[in-house]
Amino acid sequence: MDFTNKVIVITGGCQGIGKETALEFGRLKGNVNIFDINLKEADKISKEICSHGAESHAYQVDVTNRSSISKAIKDVFSHYGRIDILVNSAGIVNTKPFTDVTENDWDQVMNVNLRGVFYTCHEIFPIMVRQKYGKILNIASIAGKKGGGFFGNTVYGASKAGVIGLTKGLAREGGPYGIHVNAICPGPTDTGMIKDLNESARKTLINNIPLRKFAKPRDIANAILFLTSDLASHISGEITDVDGGALLD
Repeated sequence: MDFTNKVIVITGGCQGIGKETALEFGRLKGNVNIFDINLKEADKISKEICSHGAESHAYQVDVTNRSSISKAIKDVFSHYGRIDILVNSAGIVNTKPFTDVTENDWDQVMNVNLRGVFYTCHEIFPIMVRQKYGKILNIASIAGKKGGGFFGNTVYGASKAGVIGLTKGLAREGGPYGIHVNAICPGPTDTGMIKDLNESARKTLINNIPLRKFAKPRDIANAILFLTSDLASHISGEITDVDGGALLD
């Protein structure tokens, strides 16, 4: 997999899956543009990528704010004249029972997990149409197929189901322009999202995974790298589970 001179935008690139993916793109010589609300951390990761000989830039971006996204994308495009790869990794989880969920909870989860993906895709998709090339990879979740269940609640599952539907629609519309759009559905992954789980909850989750372990961020990053590389030249509209077998019937 060679990402030399590929222009990459990744949201939520400061922690967990997003951070690992950004670093891996950098190791493979991609030009990595990190979009995150935490500019200090984004800049730190960007400098680490540059230390490996790749090019990287950090942008303070709130994915729930379209003007914030638009400005950063315009800066990236102005600098490079193209955008080859978009990875939507920014996301939050909500674990409240549905009866305890407030309208504000709903808005927060949907704004980050679904509206943010819509905004970035809506800004970058026309660029990819004009250049007749592009790779979009959205991070969904097995919760989007299961309706929550393993981790996250009904609202979280609904937001990720929306990401799956958006991915399929964009794959259909983008295909004639050489745009590949895929999604990955991670199972429980050893990131900050599950760090506060008690030992009993962690055991319950692991016992529902045939491989009897959580994914590491690198496991998800490897799948992202493959699906955004030229090795996956005939894969689009695919919703790929990386879950240790958790969704097996």
